[in-house]
Amino acid sequence: MFSLTEVASLNDIQPNYRILKPWWDVFMDYIGVIMLMLAIFSGTMQLSKDQVACLPILEESTNPEEAQNRPECSTSVLGTAPPTTRDLPDSTAHKLINTQPTPLTGEDMWSQPQPRGRKTNLDFQQYVFVNQMCYHEALPWYNKYFPYLALIHTIMLMVSSNFWFKYPKTSSKIEHFVSILGRCFESPWTTKALSETACEDSEEKQRFTGGVVFQKHVSSEDSSQSPLMDTPTVQFPTEKLIAEAPSLTTLDKKDGEQAKALFEKVRKFRAHVEDSDFIYKLYVAQTAIKALKIILILSYTSAFASEISFSHTCRTEIKSLTGYDLFCCTHNMAFMLRKLVFTFMALICLYGLLCLYTLYWLFRRPLKEYSFEKVREESSFSDIPDVKNDFAFLLHMVDQYDQLYSKRFGVFLSEVSENKLREISLNHEWTFEKLRQHVTSNAQDEQELHLFMLSGLPNAVFDLTDLEVLKLELIPEVRISAKVSQMTNLRELHLYHCPAKVEQTAFTFLRDHLRCLHIKFTDVAEIPPWIYLLRSLKELNLIGNLSSEHNKMIGLESLRDLRHLRTLYLKSNLNKIPTNLTELSPHLTRLMIHNDGTKLLVLNSLKKITSLVDLELQNCDLERIPHAIFSLANLQELDLKNNNIRTIEEIISFQHLRRLMCLKLWHNKITSIPPSIGLVKSLESLVMCHNKLETLPPALFHLPKLRYIDLSHNCISSIPVEVGFLHNLQHFAITENKVEVLPNQLFKCSKLKVLCVGHNSITSVPEAIGQLVQLSHLELKGNCLDCLPFQLGQCRHLRKNLLFVEDHLFDTLPLEVKEGISSD
Repeated sequence: MFSLTEVASLNDIQPNYRILKPWWDVFMDYIGVIMLMLAIFSGTMQLSKDQVACLPILEESTNPEEAQNRPECSTSVLGTAPPTTRDLPDSTAHKLINTQPTPLTGEDMWSQPQPRGRKTNLDFQQYVFVNQMCYHEALPWYNKYFPYLALIHTIMLMVSSNFWFKYPKTSSKIEHFVSILGRCFESPWTTKALSETACEDSEEKQRFTGGVVFQKHVSSEDSSQSPLMDTPTVQFPTEKLIAEAPSLTTLDKKDGEQAKALFEKVRKFRAHVEDSDFIYKLYVAQTAIKALKIILILSYTSAFASEISFSHTCRTEIKSLTGYDLFCCTHNMAFMLRKLVFTFMALICLYGLLCLYTLYWLFRRPLKEYSFEKVREESSFSDIPDVKNDFAFLLHMVDQYDQLYSKRFGVFLSEVSENKLREISLNHEWTFEKLRQHVTSNAQDEQELHLFMLSGLPNAVFDLTDLEVLKLELIPEVRISAKVSQMTNLRELHLYHCPAKVEQTAFTFLRDHLRCLHIKFTDVAEIPPWIYLLRSLKELNLIGNLSSEHNKMIGLESLRDLRHLRTLYLKSNLNKIPTNLTELSPHLTRLMIHNDGTKLLVLNSLKKITSLVDLELQNCDLERIPHAIFSLANLQELDLKNNNIRTIEEIISFQHLRRLMCLKLWHNKITSIPPSIGLVKSLESLVMCHNKLETLPPALFHLPKLRYIDLSHNCISSIPVEVGFLHNLQHFAITENKVEVLPNQLFKCSKLKVLCVGHNSITSVPEAIGQLVQLSHLELKGNCLDCLPFQLGQCRHLRKNLLFVEDHLFDTLPLEVKEGISSD
């Protein structure tokens, strides 16, 4: 036998799960306990008290039809039955069974009362036998098994009520949800975040009384349609700073780390649970199954309840043993059983009504969607997203317990809340002293700070008033406050994958002071719209996807407002030059387009940018020099690196570019230089390394202004003697070619400072090298030399650190030459 506690444990759940038990489930649990107690009480009564008492019915008529029509259990046909063994003590029952009746004398017969009724010739054992036979044959089965049925039905209902807590596919999610919900409810950050909301509301009222109304933070969905700039409804002059927000509440480091972990857990749990509605379906299924069980129980219980009666007629085939086959029996538990059955039916009806209400609640409204609209209205966290599927259903269930849980839980769904937490932790970690230690001096001797992969921008950054260059990389949330106006020396800003928002006063300061801006992005949404309003900006660098279908999205047409822009750098995958760039033609002097290999097809817009001085078209898969370039009369430098140019016959048109000084055609597939190169009289620098040149035209060396030539990494076998005509030549590089001889005319270029002839097939260095008195850089390594001429000592500016030659060749020089070259 089992105890009540053991059976009731079937209805137990973990204490934390009670937040997922709405009031109807609680009532059903209590009803289940009552039904369980009723079933156990019925079973106990049946085991201890349930029995029948039977007397034979004397058949006065031999006609079966008359006997059948005779009223059952009539007192006129009943004999006197002895008491059963259950009603007598054991000693008395033993005497009745084993003692033979003593014959009475006449005197005893006159002195003892005479029994009434009809005498039966049955002894005690026969009565016991008849009672047991009739209990099993005459008594309806429901009367005998009701306690067990009630117990089974109750246990099944209890199991059904809590099945969604026990099923493996749902129990793990529910356990995880309850654990996270409890931690969110008790987290100190929840209290602090909500208290910050209250502080902000009071600040809003104070600001309103002061004449300024600030907009609340917009949600992530609205922010995509509005400018990424916090603007007050009342504009301030440039010099006046906006009121600063109240300082955020400090938070212990341990509490902050726990809150960060909770944000991550909530994010992962939401992604895991929102994909499925299995918990919702299982709860609906178990409720529907309980309702069907209730209907089944009521249908047969109501039918059998009417058959419960006190008296029963029993006909058995035991006449050969007792002399009778018809008995009238009474069931001593009939009255109690009837009361218990109707009580059980009443409880079942109440249970069924709760099931019907549950089904009504489940289908009355969509429970697979949950809106935090009320929470958004009551707090400043207007970006709390709505959830769906099982996540939404669990929150609906929690609301039936206490809506405060969902409100506090919503804090951990808000990106604004998470950003505030990050800001508190960030400011606690990155103090002014720590930031000062990270400030360095760059190549231009400017004070530079580079922050990488932080959760936000520390407030202490704005206290570095002497900072000139600020680099921010992979920072998901950058908010530039009004305190940036303290950084009076700031001139250059780098935003690498950092969506940035600025306050109105901060924007005013950046608009008037910022000179150079670098933005690297993956998605166009990362480009802040306010950059197109920086009227003092002189250099803009955009690195990311700027293909033609996105041009309108990023707003390149707004570049016309950048009146002082001089340099524009686009590293992207453009297939045409945006036509809107022509609006910059009056002031744009430098344009750099570095593609990722995408073919640049349309360049007609270049003709209108007549102010260009420097043009770079790198990695644009160009096959020829674009004709639009020949219209740029002010062009001084042209760079066509990493293209697919094979011929440069169009170079004759460069004679119209009177100001062209530098021509870079490196990293292409050019096989020859046409003689018309000699017509470009203004050319001072020519870079054609990493091509497939085999010969050099003599006309190249008739350019009087040519000072810099780089022909490295080609297939050139000889240097024309006309090289001696380049009296202004200062840099000559022909490394990694097939040159065998250095002509003496080369050393007539007395102004030559850099000579790179390494990795060729040169067998000797002429003694005339001593004429290069200004030579300071010499590369001879990788040739077939046996020795070096001692005339190197006449190159007074040549030092060993810029003399690239094998050590054994250097040792061939005289000692005084080596000492002169090795000296400082």
